Amino acid sequence: MKGIVLAGGSGTRLYPLTTVTSKQLLPVYDKPMIYYPLSVLMMANIRDILIISTPTDLPNFERLLGDGSQFGINLSYAIQPSPDGLAQAFIIGEDFIGGDSCALVLGDNIFYGNGLGRHLRQAVEAAESHGGATVFGYHVEDPERFGVVEFDEDFNVLSLEEKPEHPRSNFAVTGLYFYDSRVCDFAKRVRPSARGELEITSLNQMYLEDGSLNVVTLDRGFAWLDTGTTESLFEAGEFVRAVQRSQGLSISVLEEIAFNNGWISHEMLAEAAARYGKSGYGKHLKKVADGQIVPLR
Repeated sequence: MKGIVLAGGSGTRLYPLTTVTSKQLLPVYDKPMIYYPLSVLMMANIRDILIISTPTDLPNFERLLGDGSQFGINLSYAIQPSPDGLAQAFIIGEDFIGGDSCALVLGDNIFYGNGLGRHLRQAVEAAESHGGATVFGYHVEDPERFGVVEFDEDFNVLSLEEKPEHPRSNFAVTGLYFYDSRVCDFAKRVRPSARGELEITSLNQMYLEDGSLNVVTLDRGFAWLDTGTTESLFEAGEFVRAVQRSQGLSISVLEEIAFNNGWISHEMLAEAAARYGKSGYGKHLKKVADGQIVPLR
């Protein structure tokens, strides 16, 4: 399976912070925001990843992440000339996907929870072995801000609706999607909405009508953070700080995930620890290299 991180957009809700940089390069506590969605794809055992961003911001992502080899992954880059909707990612990335199945994660979304890796790998397995799509539902207080999924009493999916004025449930569809090899063909059939965008909800609706959409609800043991506003960005930083301080362990450390997946050697891990030096990130990697931290699951 291929993976895409969509890190475009103008970030106007974060002005003036984003007048000179992409919001996905802003810090969320101790690391750039894009590390968090990248870690999700890596936890799903996805190694071929495309980062899509604006013509202005893309060179900064390339300077930060390079070709991905230090993380044991293969990074490619593509330009989104204008923010014309999330489903556009599969049109821009069609050559990169090359007829394979593909996951999409939004560059400003953070996921955390025990057992998350298991959910991710199951979604990959489902798309590759059985076809269809898997998305994740999360209970929110303000569903009108999101794509909303409606369930029947047995939690079968009844409908999907994008930013409804009167939501039929409190379950939002998060910014993480897994699709089978038909996704590019389906994306090309999506027509612009009243907002003029190629909505991801329209793409998901095609899978629902096809009978092959699976919605996994993330229960109370999980956190989903959308960092698109100043307030939510601050809250995300507080959340990461609280988790890391309470456990004494960092989260979304890309080299650690790569090492645990067997993608980089112990020598490369130690080199990364030395490169980051006395920072909290570097100290964490040093502990991983010294065998002081139990491997992630």
